[in-house]
Amino acid sequence: MDSTILLERLHRAGMRDVVTVEPVTGGLAALAGIATRRDAPPVFVKAFADAPAEGVFITEAHGLAALRERGGVATPEVILADRDLLVLSVLRPRPHDEHFWEQFAHALAGMHLSTTSPRFGWDHDNWLGRRRQINTWDDNGFAFFAQHRLLRWLGQPRVDAALDPGYRAALERLCDRLPDLLPDRPACLTHGDLWAQNILATPDGQPALIDPAVSYMWAEVDLAHVWSTAPPPEAQRFFDVYAELTALDSDWRARMPIVQLRQHLAVLAQFDDDWGAADQIRATLAPFRTPT
Repeated sequence: MDSTILLERLHRAGMRDVVTVEPVTGGLAALAGIATRRDAPPVFVKAFADAPAEGVFITEAHGLAALRERGGVATPEVILADRDLLVLSVLRPRPHDEHFWEQFAHALAGMHLSTTSPRFGWDHDNWLGRRRQINTWDDNGFAFFAQHRLLRWLGQPRVDAALDPGYRAALERLCDRLPDLLPDRPACLTHGDLWAQNILATPDGQPALIDPAVSYMWAEVDLAHVWSTAPPPEAQRFFDVYAELTALDSDWRARMPIVQLRQHLAVLAQFDDDWGAADQIRATLAPFRTPT
């Protein structure tokens, strides 16, 4: 069924040389596959079975371009992006070795260090999964993170069902205390959805990124996502090298649960199986349930 939908979308978009589509797994929100063509290399294709969120693939293509052109990191080539479909060049699975992760540490640190900005946000909204990511510019990173990355998930049915009023009040208290809990850091270009599944490799084995939700935000938004989503053992080299390159203080690991709240809330809001996100949220918010 997924293959049929993707094949029909490709033909409708004018790619009549596509012969077959082989489904691939790993993503959470969209259908995806590798399309074989008669007279051209295969391509990666992504679509939604039902009506997509407005502009989701266009903004994803813009995000890939920003990572490549502003951030200097490798991304797949965008072959087609329209209302119904995203078609990209094919990347390789990442290799299972420490050298790859060390290369990725250099690439991500280079992007974060070279793209600092006095403002937080982006010049348009984009998408995190199938939910709009609000990117209204703000000079205050704490206010931006609180309003557009944490509190914006309150009122979502799955979030309110999983978090009782005490936990929702605790989230508001945590937001009030963000300047005491997190360091005051500049914004930089961030991928915004940097779990391990979105880290692949180019044909020659260099680190490459897919599925961005870009904005100018704290670099630790990206770091927390890699840290908190079960990276493989060989990825420890990434954290050591990234910390050295960016002069991270020794307390960075203790901050990861707070920074990662944004992603846990997004997962909880969008999926019936939250993969433990609700438990992680409650554990992080527990110290803030009682007013101080």
